[in-house]
Amino acid sequence: MTDERFGKCPYFTAQSVLQGKWSILILHFLSDGTLRFNELLKMMPNMTHATLSKQLKKLENDSLIIRKEYPQIPPKVEYSLSNIGKEFLPVLDSFKTWGKQYIQYMEKTDH
Repeated sequence: MTDERFGKCPYFTAQSVLQGKWSILILHFLSDGTLRFNELLKMMPNMTHATLSKQLKKLENDSLIIRKEYPQIPPKVEYSLSNIGKEFLPVLDSFKTWGKQYIQYMEKTDH
């Protein structure tokens, strides 16, 4: 990263690492355990193959997930949370709690 705030400001760092429309959802699905590419793709039917591939590469480059490739035919690749990715699980739980509260709030109010 070229921005001087990266690595110094925790909010900017978190936002930079978690950017992407699907990153939090991918981390959520991987919180239940290791998944293959096509399993993830089936869980997110509105996502294209290329988008998932790009998002997984970014999460891997940011050290949040681990990509394990098996030398076999047909190719087998699995994705799982890294140790620092697992440290994000309490944050995911907080997002879930807040998301539910927000949904309830929006259902009760005129917006």
